[in-house]
Amino acid sequence: MMSEQGSTPGGDLTAPIGPHTIRRFTLSNGIKLIVQENHTSPSVVVRGHLWAGAINDPTEQAGLARFTASAVRRGTTTRTFQEINEITESVGANVFVSGGRHLTGFGGKSLAEDFGLLVDVLSDVLLNPAFPPKEVDKVRGQIITSLKELENDTRGLAHREFRQLLYTKEHPYGRPGDGTLESVPGIKRDDLVRFYQTYYRPEGAAIVVVGDVEAEAVRDALEQALGGWSRACPGAGGTVQPAGAPPPFKIPEVRPLTERRRYVRTMTNKTQADIALGTIGPARTAEDYYAARLGDLILGHLGLMGRLGENVRDKQGLAYYSYSSLEGGLGRGPWSVYAGVNPANVDRAIESILVEIARLRDEPVTDQELEDGQDYLTGVLPLRLETNEGIAGTLLDMDLYQLGDDYIIRYPELIRSVTKEQIQAAAQKYLDPEHYALVIVGPYEGD
Repeated sequence: MMSEQGSTPGGDLTAPIGPHTIRRFTLSNGIKLIVQENHTSPSVVVRGHLWAGAINDPTEQAGLARFTASAVRRGTTTRTFQEINEITESVGANVFVSGGRHLTGFGGKSLAEDFGLLVDVLSDVLLNPAFPPKEVDKVRGQIITSLKELENDTRGLAHREFRQLLYTKEHPYGRPGDGTLESVPGIKRDDLVRFYQTYYRPEGAAIVVVGDVEAEAVRDALEQALGGWSRACPGAGGTVQPAGAPPPFKIPEVRPLTERRRYVRTMTNKTQADIALGTIGPARTAEDYYAARLGDLILGHLGLMGRLGENVRDKQGLAYYSYSSLEGGLGRGPWSVYAGVNPANVDRAIESILVEIARLRDEPVTDQELEDGQDYLTGVLPLRLETNEGIAGTLLDMDLYQLGDDYIIRYPELIRSVTKEQIQAAAQKYLDPEHYALVIVGPYEGD
């Protein structure tokens, strides 16, 4: 039986989005539905996720989750891939399914007047994928082509090899979500069907709808389209999915590095070397995540790529680009630095990057850096909320990380309350200029 939780009024009633505007429902099969009406835009956006990510890939079948997500939309038991495209494109709508590390995302966009059609097509794709053999082969070919292109991309390889070096192949974070040239050719249609049957379930799913719609009408439409998706629902060519929730996953624990790990992939036919260097950072829900986020911003983003851009690239001329990245998600993602350099400058660039990491640990950031970072982060969220897509993505994240429906109201204070001491403490906890993983890809002959 579907129900409404309905956020209770509270917080800043002048805020555009909060407990007083967000509507929550639960469909009869347990799917969480979150609706934000926005009558200033004629469109409607749907975003959702299932617990069907690459973390569930068997070790020998890396890429299975994303392969499945790509194939799900390639035809249903009632519509061909071409018909799906023709129906949506005829009204300027779109529908997608995409595989991620923990989750498989889905959604679409249309004019509000075509919301019924959008829901009809999206629910058909989710509930009735046919996995046509010819389309499966096409998807496999596209993935293999992309992987072959990656083998010639120093920047892309540096990112992929860095994760593997940092986490190892034994950890799901170290395995490539897109798969490998060894794993993808061996993934068959039956493997996709099996993955779909096992992990594409309504239990734990969440859907956000934002746009020129009425919340109750959205609830009724999705209840009719998806409320019957349950343990007895036919899927993947008429087969019946197993009963119950998808198998739970647990993110294996990761510990800080106690050594230096280094990997060099020499590619003599290139003119640029790409570097990836880093450690294991915090999860999104860690208490010091915002301090680390500000530290990362100051290290490699503010202005023209932060301190890294100012010192490593501009002042010393050691890099074509240099920036940092803090991944913080459901598990402990990397806190890393990336740079593209002249092969002759590789060693000096690495040394300079390590100097900046040590400086963030050893010295408090300046008052101006803290203020600029806080101004930037508090200014980015309102910009994101100017579009239905941005609102939908934000609400989905708020639900996933259990941030609370008043998160947007509280967000400025969360950022403004971070101190220089907290930033330094986060850098000391997660960054280490002595113990890190380092990958170099390009025309570099060092060990």
